[in-house]
Amino acid sequence: MADARRSTIFFTEQHLSYADILPPLEVRARIEVAVLNFLKVLNSSTPAISILPMINRKASNSRVNHGLLTEDSWIFLSHSFCTKSLMRENTTKSFMRVWKMLEMCYQILVQEKRVTQRELFYKLLCVSPDYFPSQLQVNQTIQDVVALLRCSRFSLGIMASSRGAVAGRLLLQEPDQEIVDCTTCGSSGYAISGDLNLLDKLIMKTDAHYIFVIEKHAIFQRLVEDRVFNHIPCILITAKGYPDLATRFLLHRMSKAFPEIKILGLVDWNPAGLAILCTFKYGSIGMGLEAYRYACNLKWLGLRKDDLDAIPEESFIPLKPKDMQIAKSLISSEILQDNYKEELAVMIQSGKKAEIEALYFHGYDFLGKYLANKVVQVSYI
Repeated sequence: MADARRSTIFFTEQHLSYADILPPLEVRARIEVAVLNFLKVLNSSTPAISILPMINRKASNSRVNHGLLTEDSWIFLSHSFCTKSLMRENTTKSFMRVWKMLEMCYQILVQEKRVTQRELFYKLLCVSPDYFPSQLQVNQTIQDVVALLRCSRFSLGIMASSRGAVAGRLLLQEPDQEIVDCTTCGSSGYAISGDLNLLDKLIMKTDAHYIFVIEKHAIFQRLVEDRVFNHIPCILITAKGYPDLATRFLLHRMSKAFPEIKILGLVDWNPAGLAILCTFKYGSIGMGLEAYRYACNLKWLGLRKDDLDAIPEESFIPLKPKDMQIAKSLISSEILQDNYKEELAVMIQSGKKAEIEALYFHGYDFLGKYLANKVVQVSYI
């Protein structure tokens, strides 16, 4: 691998564990250096096809960093490289995709634009259909470029698509805009922008004691309609399912801006709910180079196995093969703390799962009472 690093077209450092936020001019310069080095190798007295060194983004290369003085933890990738080469049949197309993505990102930066991954997909589908037949190739290639240039995807001009919303005791002010009171945004809440630069510049004020991270939009709406933040000093945030980057980024920002506030997750009692919670808490392996920018010290409030007595037997749902697959992946991961593994073991042993809505058996206003009772137990979670 040492020899491979010497012949690569870009950095020669052996260590790559995070991606920087860089100004457009520096990102453009890094792309230009990559191109010049590639041409230099082709025009040498012994021309060769250079390789592209990529940090290995597999689970086997992931680690969890635990803070020494805080409870914060996040996923990062250790210094194991994989390579893409035009000369290897299994990496030829992905090698070409990286160059095409570099070209597209360079154009975006020159034009001073921001685009979403979806917009990039349709553009690449038109100009390079053989290399980008689906969104998956676009998403994976973006992460390859992040690993190559060692800069965040936002630095490449790629904007996060956001599904998220926030409500409750939070005042937000965008640059040169009026203050938004998130207690008055209605049941849908304040829509979280996909522009991470804008989210980074938000001025935020709150008197909340808790931030509730809600898995489902419908549960979020119920809690907002019940104005639970009038009874519990809290902020509610949801990504409406699996967390998008913008929602994770805003939650991370709030965790840094208001370090005294406890962040608590309300998810279904099933493997998918726990996977969602872990993504908020640790970041994701796929984003390992910049996972720490989207992680926060979130505690699992509910549903927990101790809540199952409050759920009628008829409301439990059998675990499906997909659930078992997620559970197997989680339980074998070093990121999962022991008490979370115990919850998974109970799910697997019982062969069943439960959704938050099962608590409606006790009345549609029960969720607020449930949260008020659970926050008393926060220090034991």
